[in-house]
Amino acid sequence: MKVIIDTSSLLSLVRYYLPFDKKNKLFKFIKKEIENGNIIVIDAVYQECEYTSKGIVLKTLDYLKEKDFKKTYKLPLKTKDLLPPSTKKFYNLLNDNFRTPLSRRLNEAEFEERKKEFLETADARMIILALIKKGEKEDVTIITEESEIGNDHKAFKKIPALCKILKINVMTLPELLDTFEGIDVEFK
Repeated sequence: MKVIIDTSSLLSLVRYYLPFDKKNKLFKFIKKEIENGNIIVIDAVYQECEYTSKGIVLKTLDYLKEKDFKKTYKLPLKTKDLLPPSTKKFYNLLNDNFRTPLSRRLNEAEFEERKKEFLETADARMIILALIKKGEKEDVTIITEESEIGNDHKAFKKIPALCKILKINVMTLPELLDTFEGIDVEFK
């Protein structure tokens, strides 16, 4: 299984899990999974990590900033120019099913501007990449800490709701860690 990880999950990893990883077992495991291409970090998520919480993700997972590491493992994965498969169908879903009640109150020009902004976000790029990989018959899952409910006054639904519509697998970080053999959380 390949996973596309979002900024909130990387932030949770470095804030809530790695401080208790005294033997660096989880740190090394995550690095190995990124090297193997099983954990995918896209360019838009990487950019968010640079300025979110003073760059704590890139400071903690310092190998993500190393020039040789980035070059060797082609990180972050470039997604800026990706087009969704079944482009017409995707845009129809975007115009109808992905909208929140807030976006329905916008005039056409405002909605088109919000749609353009949304397509540049990490959320949209992760979803488009997942659709491409799914079309290539790859087992792909998006990892996010977002919940399906609430929209933070956004014009489009959150990742879990969009994944439900598109039939893309979605998990939280704890659910992902639970699937990895050899990764256990224990308290002594």
